Amino acid sequence: MEILIQLVIIILAAKIAGYIATRFGQPSVLGEIIVGILIGPAIFGLIDNKDEFLHTFSELGVIFLMFFAGLETNLKDLTASLKSALSVASFGVMLPLIGGYIVGIGFGMDPSHALFLGIVLTATSVSISVQTFRELGQMNTRESATVLGAAIADDIIGLILLAIVMSLTVGGDTSISLVLIKQVIFFAVIIVCNWKVVPAISNTIDKFKVPDLSMVFAVILCFTYAYFADYMGISNIIGAFFAGLSLANDKHREQFEDKLSPTVSVIFIPVFFVSIGLSVTFSGIGEHIWLIVVLCIVSVITKIIGGGFGAKITGYNMMSSTLIGTAMVSRGEVALITSNIGYSAGLFSQEYFTPMIIAIVFTTVITPPLLKICINKKDQKEAAAKQAHAVH
Repeated sequence: MEILIQLVIIILAAKIAGYIATRFGQPSVLGEIIVGILIGPAIFGLIDNKDEFLHTFSELGVIFLMFFAGLETNLKDLTASLKSALSVASFGVMLPLIGGYIVGIGFGMDPSHALFLGIVLTATSVSISVQTFRELGQMNTRESATVLGAAIADDIIGLILLAIVMSLTVGGDTSISLVLIKQVIFFAVIIVCNWKVVPAISNTIDKFKVPDLSMVFAVILCFTYAYFADYMGISNIIGAFFAGLSLANDKHREQFEDKLSPTVSVIFIPVFFVSIGLSVTFSGIGEHIWLIVVLCIVSVITKIIGGGFGAKITGYNMMSSTLIGTAMVSRGEVALITSNIGYSAGLFSQEYFTPMIIAIVFTTVITPPLLKICINKKDQKEAAAKQAHAVH
């Protein structure tokens, strides 16, 4: 029953740290990630980051988080932002890929290891930005829709790149064509289900006098989509997002937000954010301190410039472009998963693994405060413009 004590420590520490972060004017997610570093192996060692049950618990947290992100997303806004999202994703992948490869070569890595480092840096963990958007009431903005669309495209591009590199370097059963076919099948099935199946089931739920049946349906749909995405080689959080999106205009939506959201926000989601901090370890960082510093800088700058440029050329002003690029900075769980896959396949050496993990967590920690600064500046600029318009 030790896991229960660990959950008590994590949830309590997350809430205290989140409260402290908000008192300093920062999103609570920042405090939750930092406290994970404190109670994990890096500092006090109170929590074992290798516990399988804890890993599952945190995975449920990010699945629910992305489900509610889909629930709060306007499909019309997401569709309208498709061109910008693809542009942001393309440049947001290109620059980090090149930057990571150059850094790897510059620090003496093998070309294949340097290329894999670049692929890890292409990842985007939209869950961090989503939580920040939610806390600041920005989920229904055009910028957030673009970021969500770009992150999905980013994940798909990254998966294809990983498949290409693995097939060229370590061989095995990784087939690029199979990866593409699975992705096409996934999206085709999801489109049909969201168009016909989900609405039909939702409309018949009220005929059955079963308490909270709509809640049960929502949870089952979320888990089914997440499993299907994972089975098809796509991140389970994309499946969860589309499950939420399918219910965004559902008549039971308020029930999901009123009953399911509070429980998830108290128990599962904090465990996920704390678990990101738990992955940090400082063993042997003294030998690679300059690699860590350069990686952190390159990781942040390439995403802001790449994603921002992609937004700018599709019609966003400089302020919104910078906001979108900043929202793409966090690598989070997506990069952690990718790095572990590459490490297990021999695409990366143990010597450089810790610096890469620290750089990933750094991008995750720095995204919420940077994003809040961008959102505040955007809001101030819009308020000033409205005031000037009212005067005239």
